[in-house]
Amino acid sequence: MVDITHKITTLRTAVAQAIVKVGSPETIKAVLEKTVPKGDVLSVAKTAGLFAVKNTSNAIPDCHPMPIEFTGIEIECLENSIQIEVTVKTIYKTGVEVEAMHGASIVALTVYDMLKPIDKNVEISNIKLLHKKGGNSDYSNKDYSNLSVAVIVCSDSVSEGTKEDSSGKVIVEKLQKFGLSVSSYTIIPDDIETIQKQIQNQKADLIILTGGTGLSHNDVTPEAIVPLLDRRIPGIEEAIRSYGQERTPYAMLSRSVVGFKGDTLLMALPGSTTGAAESIDAVFPSVLHLFQILNGFNHGK
Repeated sequence: MVDITHKITTLRTAVAQAIVKVGSPETIKAVLEKTVPKGDVLSVAKTAGLFAVKNTSNAIPDCHPMPIEFTGIEIECLENSIQIEVTVKTIYKTGVEVEAMHGASIVALTVYDMLKPIDKNVEISNIKLLHKKGGNSDYSNKDYSNLSVAVIVCSDSVSEGTKEDSSGKVIVEKLQKFGLSVSSYTIIPDDIETIQKQIQNQKADLIILTGGTGLSHNDVTPEAIVPLLDRRIPGIEEAIRSYGQERTPYAMLSRSVVGFKGDTLLMALPGSTTGAAESIDAVFPSVLHLFQILNGFNHGK
């Protein structure tokens, strides 16, 4: 199965449709009047669909087991067809489009099985996904390429050349996947005055700093950033730590800081490669919605 451990948990919804065509209106009449020899077609088919949705991972090899929070099955009998619509919801790390389509498929197949003794022309004509919602795909159609982004690595050892930077590079790589272009990449010592001066010299919509957020005596990035902030955003800080805490018990020791300095968003993330990568995974691309709210990409600061 595909690795989804890096994804965030969100509300996911999918709606799928299946259509069963019948040979004559008499078949529809038998369904509605519940005179089909095999029983109540609509009730049995709905029950089969509910079981199918919940057991999708047992039938489709690459589907992940997941909590199904809601399944709604609507069946409409038309003159020469039966239209099936299945809605599935979950709060999880991956979508439920296959679950919805699997449910619709089994409802349709159950209808077919129950009607074939009385209608030799019954057929399943259409199974498709109508729409889905939730996860990063909700943000993929938004263009953030005009944002100016700066990445600052705050590390004494990296700036001295005794250690190679990896956290800054992984941040750049991840931002590029969201269509962001990093115009400035700088390595500086973890020193309050140096950090503040570097931030003051940047002309960017988004400044991401990595390193110096721990609890050693040399970790001073939060002390450098907090006095510069006009508005701190605790929710983003909490989201980063919560995401990390699910993966390592040491995430609670990080002092990530996020807030606005004017219209520039400052984010101070951990200096470890894993911590930096997980922090980006925790809040991107949804955090970019801030720039939709903030004066519609206000440039020229």
